[in-house]
Amino acid sequence: MLQQLSAQDASFLFMESSATPMHVGSLAIYDPSTADPEVLSEEHYRRFQEERLHLWAASRRRLVSVPFNADYPYWIEDEDFELDYHLRRIGLPRPGDWAELLKMAARIFERPLDLSKPLWEFYIIEGLDHLEGIPKGSFAVLSKTHHAAVDGASGMHLVELLHDLTPEIEPVPAPDEEWQPDTEPPGAELLYRAWTNNFATPFKFLRVWADTTRSLPRMTEALTSNAQQPFAVPRTRFNGRVSAHRVIGARHFDLDTVRKLRKAVDGATVNDAVLAICAGGIRAYLQAKNELPRDSIVAMAPINVRTDAERDTLGNRVSAMFLPIGTEIEDPLERLRAIRERTAANKSMTEAGGSRLATDYAQFVPAFTAALAGRMATQMPDPQSAFNVSITNVPGPAVPLYSMGAKMVTSIGIGPITQGMGLIMPISSYCGQLVVAFTSCTRMIPDPEHFGACLDDAFQALRDAASSSQGEQQ
Repeated sequence: MLQQLSAQDASFLFMESSATPMHVGSLAIYDPSTADPEVLSEEHYRRFQEERLHLWAASRRRLVSVPFNADYPYWIEDEDFELDYHLRRIGLPRPGDWAELLKMAARIFERPLDLSKPLWEFYIIEGLDHLEGIPKGSFAVLSKTHHAAVDGASGMHLVELLHDLTPEIEPVPAPDEEWQPDTEPPGAELLYRAWTNNFATPFKFLRVWADTTRSLPRMTEALTSNAQQPFAVPRTRFNGRVSAHRVIGARHFDLDTVRKLRKAVDGATVNDAVLAICAGGIRAYLQAKNELPRDSIVAMAPINVRTDAERDTLGNRVSAMFLPIGTEIEDPLERLRAIRERTAANKSMTEAGGSRLATDYAQFVPAFTAALAGRMATQMPDPQSAFNVSITNVPGPAVPLYSMGAKMVTSIGIGPITQGMGLIMPISSYCGQLVVAFTSCTRMIPDPEHFGACLDDAFQALRDAASSSQGEQQ
């Protein structure tokens, strides 16, 4: 059955180019010592995935475009679906260390997905024999899924589908009915659908406007009670044209320690502390390049607006908040305090209903206009952005996860970058660890190990400042 993409989902397709593939993913590492060796064979892994295809809506769906971009594309069940195309197994070159693994992940991730097939690929990477802090003989699973099909929250649902809470592999429920592929509809039918959709647009707009007017009093109160000074978006090395070559990195911190750090500032949250660490790392990196701007870096932080009813649905249900993250502030605690004040103001607006406005009204942008804007954005010689960096934070499970009986040791988030915004920092938590990851390109971060070291230093600086402050209060 045809399912149309939302305007937000389609925007990720329209921004796709050879230099800016718009997929998301993760690099998860597993310890096979908890699993039956036979279960980890290629044959069993294929069966493991096949048994779960019906639980993930995007697994066998591909895209069909409407002629002339008269409307947004559709998902159809792919009659040519071949599971083996999407499951791949490779070996990590020697010495099998972190640098080699992250380099391989970057090379795989920078390649665009084939838009004529279901938009996902999984790679099993073997030969992880010299990763510091990782058991010898571990393997990794690198996932790639197009952003048009998944956001952070629905991505966590996919993680749940592929993992168990014990080494025992839990049986999955059989599908209610046998899977049936779709026949691609002719162009004339798609154009007719576009005409009927466009005819109904004014009535949809009236419904959204009615919802907006009900939220206006609360949004007005939130704006007036949390008035912020307007902020400028400085130009940095992260805000030019990106290259096609990716760099990926990550740092692991103790989550309990981060929870303690946020207590150094009244009212601060764990997310505020994470933003402060990211800001400190970015500040140190730009300072080392003699490129630290006078005004603060502005971060875009996605906000999940997915309802419980939308939990299993395809695509994206996210809005965003934009806030300066205090990179102009040298003192780590003062930076955390500034972030806490700014996020509190944004939270008031979110609770008032303002977070869904952009997604609600985006559906009224004509597909042709959105496609043209996307193409222009990928081709601009000097792209501009409304923010400098994207920082996403998707909390993960606090208990160990197992896939095919193998225990997940860690998972590193990987995100897309765009022309004008060449740094994304996917933050996640798992089993007591906080993983601060980053994706960029070789033009903007040619030295990812140095950027990672700046994050280490920022974490330690905040820890020292918090310890000193708490000592003075006692």
